[in-house]
Amino acid sequence: MRYWKAFLVIPARTGSRVHWQGRAGLAAGKQRLAGLGAAWSLQDCVAPCEQSCSQGPMCIIFFKFDPRPVSKNAYRLILAANRDEFYHRPSKLADFWGNNNEVLSGLDMEEGKEGGTWLGISTRGKLAALTNYLQPRQDRDARGRGELVTHFLTTDMDSLSYLKKVSAEGHLYNGFNLIAADLSTEKGDVVCYYGNRGEPEPVVLAPAGSLTADVSSTYPSGLRLLILPPLTFSGGSIPCSFFQLRDGGTYGLSNALLETPWRKLCFGKQLFLDAVERSQELPKDALIAQLLHVLNNDEAQLPDPAIEDQGREYVQPFLSKYAAVCVRCPGYGTRTNTVILVDADGHVTFTERSMLDKDPSCWETSTHEFKLQS
Repeated sequence: MRYWKAFLVIPARTGSRVHWQGRAGLAAGKQRLAGLGAAWSLQDCVAPCEQSCSQGPMCIIFFKFDPRPVSKNAYRLILAANRDEFYHRPSKLADFWGNNNEVLSGLDMEEGKEGGTWLGISTRGKLAALTNYLQPRQDRDARGRGELVTHFLTTDMDSLSYLKKVSAEGHLYNGFNLIAADLSTEKGDVVCYYGNRGEPEPVVLAPAGSLTADVSSTYPSGLRLLILPPLTFSGGSIPCSFFQLRDGGTYGLSNALLETPWRKLCFGKQLFLDAVERSQELPKDALIAQLLHVLNNDEAQLPDPAIEDQGREYVQPFLSKYAAVCVRCPGYGTRTNTVILVDADGHVTFTERSMLDKDPSCWETSTHEFKLQS
């Protein structure tokens, strides 16, 4: 039963805002659903809904980075992430691997995708995280996206150069978002982003303490800019009304482009910020516990205008399962919570909470600690 894919629609970009396209299939989907009558239920939709995610993780990530924290007690990086995947998909728990065991991550063990990962960090200060981009149909011949993370974690290329290389090959993959970072105590931290369903070039993200501007769709380039006084642009002046200024350094990423304001992303990001604001007061273990609590919030954030516009009332019964930070569906959902803390001295604390035996009531928590070499 895959009929619903005919009318699930896909987000597209205009400037820096999101609009929606692909409504033509709605009528066909409506006819098919009507034909099911009273026999149709949410359970009928669970399997096909899961299959749309089978090519990659439906994850959510929140992070804040401040390369030069003022306080010695502050963190350079606080990251909290969920991995949503089939419960039966084989994978390894986070551990060290690679040359000299310098890379720390979980590993996908699905046949044909072995060795890929969704999130990892190396002792050399390389960090990468991946989410998929929600799209109605997957190209089963596309390359596995998990390799994008493992390749960066083991390369000598810097994050921006690597993402530029990836952007030239983005068409070889199904939709994805990729965060790549170089964490260096000596040189400062650089975090970059690229999504192959967004702008053609990767961007360097603004750290905490700076201002960013989201250029509205009325300005055709749709660039995100770091605002530094005075406001001068090679392309000429741009009226200030085109900008929405906000503090840099804190970001949320789900299954649309970076910072796309899905309600569950906005809700989770606020919970994340509430915890981060207390990070200097709390003992490290208490901060980790709070962040894990954020990642396990299963309150559906509905109605969501974006999801409603994308699927209308016909797909809302099963899309609502994805409208929470923590996803719970039969056989599919949040399998792994990860919290990464990097303090001012480059000490890394990597905490992973993982589901055991495909049982959502059975979890194991492990912590790895090391100091960055760079």
